Amino acid sequence: MESRRAPGPATLRHHETTIALLRNAGFTHRAIAHAMAFLDAYVYGFALQEVSLPFDRPEDVPELAEAILAQMPADEYPNFIEFAREHVLQPGYDFGDEFDVGLGMALDGIATLRRCTPRDPSRQLATGQPSLKPATV
Repeated sequence: MESRRAPGPATLRHHETTIALLRNAGFTHRAIAHAMAFLDAYVYGFALQEVSLPFDRPEDVPELAEAILAQMPADEYPNFIEFAREHVLQPGYDFGDEFDVGLGMALDGIATLRRCTPRDPSRQLATGQPSLKPATV
């Protein structure tokens, strides 16, 4: 969606609306760029991961997971196996539900970004970019 040289009207409306909402909420242009990149990466990444899963319905998970777990040496992957058995294989688990939890975490992080301002430029992160600190009121 973001790889086109000439984005379509739906993509442009999406970006226009997102930018307007963030500007009206008090975000700087720099913070908007960070927020939009993060949201796009999260949403597209989750969608790509979900369509790449080797099952179509949550009901298919137990059989597939058991087959995968049967191939794993328990002494090499004890945490993975425990996690699968105690969480993923429990009744009611649906990977799709993880989207809402992650989106909430993403939005909380973006809200924190709005309250941040660039630090002293002399304090650069390893990336060469200034780190962020909470804004003082």
